[in-house]
Amino acid sequence: MKNSFLLLLFLSVQTFAQQKAPIPQRETVETQNRAIRMDVPLTNSIRKAFEAGTRDFSGKPGANYWQLETDFTINARLDPSTQTITGSEKILIHNSSPDDLDQIVLRLDHNVFRGDVPRGTSVPAENTEGMIVTSIKIDGKVVDLNPAPSRRNDPPTLKATGLKSTIATISLLDPIKAGSSAELEIEWNTKLPGGENGRGHRMTQRFDSTLFQPTQWFPRLAKYDDLRGWERSLYLGPAEFFNNFGKFDVSITVPAGWIVSGTGVLQNPQDVLTPIAIQRLSSVLNSDEEVTIVSEEEKGPGKATLDGEMLTWRFVAEKVNDFAWATSDRFIWKATRAMIPGKGPIPIHEVFIPERARFFENALSRTRHALEFYSELWAPYPFPQLTLQDGPSAGMEYPMVINSNQGAADHETAHQWWPMMLGTNETRYGWMDEGFNQYMNILSSAASRNVPYNLDGLGQSYGRISGSEDEAPLMWSANDAGSGYGFQTYQKTPLMLSMLGGVVGDEAVINAMKKYTDTWAFKHPSPWDYMFFMNNALGENLEWFWYYWLFTTESVEGSIEKVSFDKGRTVVTVKQAGEMPSPVVLKVEFEAEGPAIKSIPNGKMIDDTTAEVTWPVSVWFEGNRTFDAVMEFGDRKIKKITLDPYGRFPDKETSDNVWEVK
Repeated sequence: MKNSFLLLLFLSVQTFAQQKAPIPQRETVETQNRAIRMDVPLTNSIRKAFEAGTRDFSGKPGANYWQLETDFTINARLDPSTQTITGSEKILIHNSSPDDLDQIVLRLDHNVFRGDVPRGTSVPAENTEGMIVTSIKIDGKVVDLNPAPSRRNDPPTLKATGLKSTIATISLLDPIKAGSSAELEIEWNTKLPGGENGRGHRMTQRFDSTLFQPTQWFPRLAKYDDLRGWERSLYLGPAEFFNNFGKFDVSITVPAGWIVSGTGVLQNPQDVLTPIAIQRLSSVLNSDEEVTIVSEEEKGPGKATLDGEMLTWRFVAEKVNDFAWATSDRFIWKATRAMIPGKGPIPIHEVFIPERARFFENALSRTRHALEFYSELWAPYPFPQLTLQDGPSAGMEYPMVINSNQGAADHETAHQWWPMMLGTNETRYGWMDEGFNQYMNILSSAASRNVPYNLDGLGQSYGRISGSEDEAPLMWSANDAGSGYGFQTYQKTPLMLSMLGGVVGDEAVINAMKKYTDTWAFKHPSPWDYMFFMNNALGENLEWFWYYWLFTTESVEGSIEKVSFDKGRTVVTVKQAGEMPSPVVLKVEFEAEGPAIKSIPNGKMIDDTTAEVTWPVSVWFEGNRTFDAVMEFGDRKIKKITLDPYGRFPDKETSDNVWEVK
């Protein structure tokens, strides 16, 4: 017993001594050397896709690429007095995957309006009962909507669980075999929330009982893909969507006198529109003039629409990933055209209520510019029409529909390319949607003002933001980005592409993005597909670049440490205190008079007394934090040297980027 006590005492003293031993201290936060990561992480999901041959390092769809597609036939009826949609739908599920599906996962987004579900920062205008599913059948077999709690030895049953959540699961008795199809039938009803308390897009879907703007309004099949199988991320409000492509055939019944707009092309104008409205529509494609289809004075049954009690509007859309619509008994309806390269004219429509007309004065012209500009920039607009819809959500996008006025017309129109054409996973990777959009908006804005675009300063500005604990890296799921969602999803990507332009040139970036758009049209690219595609399109291994911008919150933190001269030889010691490397770009300004300025291999003259000199990012790959930039211009005196003169590389403190003769 005594020996045991002494041993325990010895061990305790030894442990305490170890705890009190001096800990080596870092003199500064910055280490003398750094290890530059040269590759991007490959997660389990992308490794799985590589092994299956659905994706590969080319960045193009692999030889075995596949995607589920879903065709919807929907019948919906709106009751303005109760603000409720009652609907039935058939979903034809084309299982083009190599997997037998023993479950179906549904997206019931309107359940976010219930008071008992998880939410992000969004606040519904009012709590409702959510999406009330009253019947489900699969290939004619009735699904149990209220199954008893399962027990270990219970036989399997055809049942649905989670119907009060935004994600529900149907457990199947007979799997949907690989390569086969199945028909899912659902009946449901949902109230559209309205009022003054909504915060966030899509949280308010009506103005009183006179204008309705339904979105995420029907049960949808969750995305099933080669990366993760079913996408089961809950709908929390701020983050957006990931949907299957397919055909929509949608019939919407509303009171006569109510105008309906939506995704797709109206199939039965003769059943809902007056002869004069049909005649006006027929003239829209003849000129750039704006045509009034239904005026403010033309209200009610027999004027705004055909006479009657209830009218059914039928829309059909091919190869789209969602369906949205709007309706009001007070809509003014105007239209014009856009000229799409290789396609010709298509109609642009707008519907709005009279008291909000000032928000739509320039909406059609701005949308025309956006459609035509982005058609040239990336790929021709692929759909047969586009509609701007007035309502409480004044900045949201769906296929062929933007819930927007002139304020966000350019931005929302750009979404017709991503995610409506390139079906990115907005829920996880919002930067591939909103971020690319913000980048292309810069280009469009400059073109609309007939000035060159300017991305200078954007990349550098990230240095003032980087390192915040609230910033989720771009490869962190946007759905879980919290307070950093806005910066992560919208604002960081243009800064990243500004730096990329500083590395390879802006026009090279744009041309590579154009090829990426063509390659992945109507497919579902992942971030790795984008990274590897851009590497190949730009002819350069940029995995170091993608790693630091997408997977970290690091910056460059460059500075000029010192400058020395000796017999026509100038040495600029450049330092990088951050972890992200970048090329070294120096602008050298000479005195107006003096000996001739010699040319050097990595330099170019901007004008008679100014040179730009560049060293590749590889000068940092050995891990050093300082680099001696040697320039042999001769004996002409230098008066000023600027590091990163175009502001492309993240840098918190830019005053130390300039050296001047004193």
